[in-house]
Order: sequence, then structure tokens, then C-alpha cells
Amino acid sequence: MAGFGLRSPNSPESPRCSRAIKWTTGATALSVVGALAVAALPASASASASAPSSSSATPDPLARYHHQRLDWTSCVRGSGDAIGRELEQAGAQCADVSVPLNYADPGGRTITVAISRIRATDTAHRVGPLLLNGGGPGGQTLGDPPWVRKAMKDVGARYDLVGVDPRFVGRSTPLDCKWPTGSAFRGAGTDRAGFDRMAAFAEELARRCRAHEGAVLPYVSTRNTARDLDVIRAALGERRISYLGYSYGSYLGSVYATMFPGRVDRVVLDGVVDPDRYGPRLLRGTEPANRHALRNWAAWVAARDTTYGLGRTRHAVLATVDRVQAAAARTPLRLGDRRVDAHVLPLVVFNGLSQDNAPAFADFAEAVRDLRRASDGHTVTPSPWLSDTLSFLLTSTDSHYGSVQTAILCGDGAAPRDKEVYWRDVQQERARDALFGPVTQSIGPCAYWETPRERPTVIRDDLPALLVNATGDPRTTYQSAAAVRRAWPSSRLLTLRDADQHAVYGVFGSACVDATVNAYLATGELPRRDVTCERPRSTS
Repeated sequence: MAGFGLRSPNSPESPRCSRAIKWTTGATALSVVGALAVAALPASASASASAPSSSSATPDPLARYHHQRLDWTSCVRGSGDAIGRELEQAGAQCADVSVPLNYADPGGRTITVAISRIRATDTAHRVGPLLLNGGGPGGQTLGDPPWVRKAMKDVGARYDLVGVDPRFVGRSTPLDCKWPTGSAFRGAGTDRAGFDRMAAFAEELARRCRAHEGAVLPYVSTRNTARDLDVIRAALGERRISYLGYSYGSYLGSVYATMFPGRVDRVVLDGVVDPDRYGPRLLRGTEPANRHALRNWAAWVAARDTTYGLGRTRHAVLATVDRVQAAAARTPLRLGDRRVDAHVLPLVVFNGLSQDNAPAFADFAEAVRDLRRASDGHTVTPSPWLSDTLSFLLTSTDSHYGSVQTAILCGDGAAPRDKEVYWRDVQQERARDALFGPVTQSIGPCAYWETPRERPTVIRDDLPALLVNATGDPRTTYQSAAAVRRAWPSSRLLTLRDADQHAVYGVFGSACVDATVNAYLATGELPRRDVTCERPRSTS
């Protein structure tokens, strides 16, 4: 799954990936909200109230899209298509859905949105389609139905599981600004000169997008993606859809449910984005959660000092990270043919913190060991995770991902135009956190973007949804999930305690979380009160 801001380059964009960064967007601490005794209505209770009437006298301007015939074919696209093979083995088929580039001009240019589907096998108890989004923004979801089907256990047989690569993502009509990086995010550096370099870098990224994709940038937004989802609903021949969204996908789901309230059934939002805080500067406020995750990782590494040699105590391991940061600020560290400076080093650390499990901890520990050896002047061939992360940050390999992610963020909301706003915020946050502050407050391409075509969606406050979040999520913080729960009295919050984990359901291995979500998907009834699950001992 992808998260706000960053991701690991060679991982599928789904929450099963231990290296992905989610809020991305990214991203990602406290007692549960007081219990309420009001149960949600069964899913079948209120479907028709706001559904469109087939007898309406007004012609449907989107009729050609709503009634298109989908050509379902094999998902395999060539001999090296691992995702396609996995989909095929799971019984999925794929199709391209035609949608308008500009919904204000449905007779104009069209683009395609790629979808996959595993059909329900328990047709006697079929609920309908469950559309998926794994986050980003900009993350692929086409390949997610097989692992989601496993997470759903028996209830999965009652749903058509539909993976969607949103507009301009993955197999959908592409967008690529021809960037020399897979991410627009950078640390602001250590001084004003470094900040000015990053401002120039951000401005150049924005210029490249205008030069290469200027004709479509006005139509890259979450609201248009939500409209695409409704075209998919209609093209599938369904009156309503259910929805499972992770990270940024939680925001997309809330936008869809607000724009098309009569067309949603069961909604699960995992890694909850607070709509009131969503925007181009989405990483602000995640510093404490990332610092907490870093401390917990350091404790894990200290207990394995004979393996990694980074320090025998948490304090010693954190001191090693500080020494590497200081060395990169003096002189870029050499790792193979890459150079890691004060702008990139904090991103490597940030990218190493989103999954609370031993494989992810080990990958990051090996990376810090490589960085420490480079800071000592050794010749270093970076470990696989670090090599992938540096390729993502420092080469054009994932230009497409960074381009789409930034275009969505900039298209959803305006960012401050004054450079001095960012410089002031960087300086203030640097005083509190010298490692993460220059990343979360830094300037980006949205400061140089065109004004968005539409205002952000004001999310409805009566959305019945199951919210899922870990208390230590470093991307979509628990405070964000708690704020959404307070704003939506009709929702319920499912909390995983004591985990620095971004994305939980079907990912972390919590039987309590998985069973609660599956019970809701099976019955359509939210829990009568908020639910708290303890961290499984096996993941400690």
C-alpha cells in the first residue's frame, strides 16, 4: 500500500508490502473514544433513498459511460507480468473502463481506468462489488483482490472483489512528468542555502509537469477519481458498491460516499486520513508518531546488536542515526553510485518507518548499517532495500508514481505560494525535531502549481463507516482517526493498540481486527460501540 508522500519502489502498491510508505500520505495514539450504543442500520435499509431514478426525464450526460459494455479478458500482459499471473491464478479477469477526462465535457476526450475482478462464488448470499484502493495517492490496486480475498476468509465468497488502478495510475491511461525522481518530497537541508535549493528543485518539478502533462493536470483530482468509481459502479450494472480503502484510499472513500451517498453500502477505511487536514502539506503533524516509531525500531535493533552492531541500547542506536545524519550534512555519503546528502538522508529514515514487523525492521537496520559504514569512509554496496529506496528517490525509475501522486495532491487543494511560509515552518519544527521537521514542513511542487479547478469536498458528517487505525501509525496518525470518529457520530473506530503500523486489516496479523472487519462486511451492521484490539504477541 502506498502512503502519503513516499513508498518503496519495488513493492506492489498494497498494504501487504512491508516497505511501503503510507501517509503517504502519508501516514499514520491514545484511549478509544467513549462507547456509543447506537447500532448502524443494516446495509439493505436505506439504499434506494437517494439512488438515481431510472424514470428521470433528464437525459443522462454520462449514459455512454454508464452503459458501456466491458470486455473482460486475461489480466496477464506479457511473460514478465507477475501481478497478472497472480490475478489469473486467483480467477480474476481484467477490463478497461472508458471515462471522460473532463466530466464537464463528457463528449470530449476519454481516458481508460483499468480494473480487475474476482467474482463472488457464494451467489446465493452475494452482497455485491467491493471496490478497493490501496493508497498513495498514485498507488496501484489492480493486483489487490487476491490477498484481500484471503483476508476476508469466508465472507469474501459473497463479494465481487474489484481492484482499480485510478486514473493515470498503473495500467490506466498514464501520466508522467519525466522527473529525475520518484518522489517530490525532500528534506529542506540544514541552512537557508539548502532550503533555497529545494525550492528551486520543487519549482523545476512543477515546470516539468506543465511542459509534459499540462493538458491533463487540471483533471487529476480525487473528485474526478470518485466520479470514475461511480462510472465503474454503473458499468458493472450495480446500484451500490461497498468500499475498502487504505491510507489515501480512506480519503477517496469518504469523498465518494459524500458525492454519491445513495450508492454506497459497506465502507471500511483503514489508516484514516482526516479530511480537514488533507492537502499538499499532508505530512505536517506526523513528526511525533515518526519519532515514536524510530525509538521503537531502535529498541528492537539494540536487542540484536550482535547482528547489526548499531548500539546495545536504544539511546546508542538513536545516537548512531544522529551521527549518520550529521555526516551526510557535512559531505554526501557514497553508496555505490548514489550520493546521500542532508536532503535525502531524512527521507531514507522516513521511508523505513511504516511497518511494525521484523522483516521491515531488519531491512531498515541493514540500511542504517550501510549508511554508517559510508559515513566512516568505507566503500559500500547498498543492501537491497536501501538500493531500491535510493533508486526511487534519486533516479527517474518511478517518475510516473511521483508525478501522479503530486498531481493529485496539488489538484485537490492549494498550497501556500510564499516561500517564506515554508522556511518559517521548517525552522520552527527543526527546533523540535531536527531529523523529521525539515521533511514534513518542506516546500514542494504544489507551491508552484496552477490553482485547483474545484474546491475540496466537504465530507458528510453522517457517513456510516468502520474506521481502522493503529495507535502508533506514523503516516495517518491515530489522532487523525480519532478526529474523524468524533466528526462522524455514525462511524465506529476499530483501534489496534501498541503498534507503529500503517494499514492493519489483512496486513498486520491481528485476528481481532480481521474478525471485526469481516463481521461488518458479512452483516452490514457496524459494531454497537468502538472496538479496541491488543497487539498480537506473535508480532512483538
